[in-house]
Amino acid sequence: MQTAEKISITMTPEMLRIIRETVDAGEYASTSEVVRDAMRLWQRERQEHAERLNAIRARVHKSIDDPRPSLSADEAEAELRRFMDGQDNAV
Repeated sequence: MQTAEKISITMTPEMLRIIRETVDAGEYASTSEVVRDAMRLWQRERQEHAERLNAIRARVHKSIDDPRPSLSADEAEAELRRFMDGQDNAV
């Protein structure tokens, strides 16, 4: 485990109240534990966000590199309408 470094942070009274209530309820042993858990969650969310962005970028590049002819806006709208009409009929 890495060496811990003590820091000072500023929080709104509401955030601090929630943290203290969580610790008092026994969900966490300390305010530090709450902050560490929040950091782990934040890191996981950032990682998942980055993965989603990378997947979107890959799909965009795949679409750009697609050799099939592009559709005009009118053609795309017509395709979407046909698709949606088919969805309505499927229900």
